[in-house]
Amino acid sequence: MEKINRLKELIAENFGCEIEYVKPETNLVEDLEIDSLDIVELTMAIEEEFGVSIPDSDLENIRTVQDIINII
Repeated sequence: MEKINRLKELIAENFGCEIEYVKPETNLVEDLEIDSLDIVELTMAIEEEFGVSIPDSDLENIRTVQDIINII
């Protein structure tokens, strides 16, 4: 649960939204207006924060916060 909360904080910090709007079902593009470059930047922050490696091929499948949770 701590990882999920930290992920929500990262998303809120990077994209200037309120943390309570960041839920597993939140669509990154439609709800938070994050573009593909933003997703790459977020991915790098996630990799650094959680010590994981997210393959480029997985980036195209990231649509929601839950998609990121599944990866980490």
